[in-house]
Amino acid sequence: MKILCIGSGNMGTALMKSAAGIVGGGNIGFTDIEPSKAETAAQTTGGKVWASNAEALSEADFVFLAVKPQALGLVLEEIAATVKERTSSGNPAVLVSMAAGWSIAKIQETLRGSVWNDNPPVIRIMPNTPALIGQGVIAFTPSPEVTPEQAEGLEKILAAAGVVDRIGEQYLNGVTGLSGSGPAFVYLFIEALADAGVRAGLPRDRALRYAAQTVLGSAAMVKETGRHPGELKDMVASPGGTTIAGIAALENGAFRGIVMNAVNASFERAKTLE
Repeated sequence: MKILCIGSGNMGTALMKSAAGIVGGGNIGFTDIEPSKAETAAQTTGGKVWASNAEALSEADFVFLAVKPQALGLVLEEIAATVKERTSSGNPAVLVSMAAGWSIAKIQETLRGSVWNDNPPVIRIMPNTPALIGQGVIAFTPSPEVTPEQAEGLEKILAAAGVVDRIGEQYLNGVTGLSGSGPAFVYLFIEALADAGVRAGLPRDRALRYAAQTVLGSAAMVKETGRHPGELKDMVASPGGTTIAGIAALENGAFRGIVMNAVNASFERAKTLE
């Protein structure tokens, strides 16, 4: 199995590091508008650099489109002829896009143009930044042209980057708002917890360490016990105690509403990119 990654930013490189554990670094290659970035990504993963997208795509089984949404159109135009050739020959490469706002239909239409009837297999994914340390959430949606074997192959490729979950394309904007943007909201919360610790007199380094571990441990409790977060919250909040006083302060500040509004704002923004 050979994999091409068009673009060599943090996310593309992180996913290729995961893939390298499955297919071997020698079967992974990069292209980038900035060759030095492709070289760095190749060194990080044990992969190689291909001279051009067209050359690489003629060999690859999976092609990760790891570029910004505004750059994807130009990339698709560049590779369209090779994609058409391989698809028409019955040996298509699977295109894996992580570009927000680009639906499977839009990707296929851009590649197909007005003179080509065959659709290439396309898989949309929405990873998040914890994939950089193997703790990500990666939702994916395959087009009808993707075979069960190809979908299973992608899941294996991504497994080391975190939790991989197949979901309907209609849900991907919600995924973008929740797990795609969510890490930034969590980082903000951790920072606020640490600042509160400093305000209470704790040294900055300890406050940050305690805050991060508290969020990590609490998330693990939800995941590993299977209990509802409200039940776990009640285990901490003793009658008339310190925790319920803090919860009251959060409720007075509309904490839950603010968090829901943040996710919804990201969700609504994702829809405008379509």
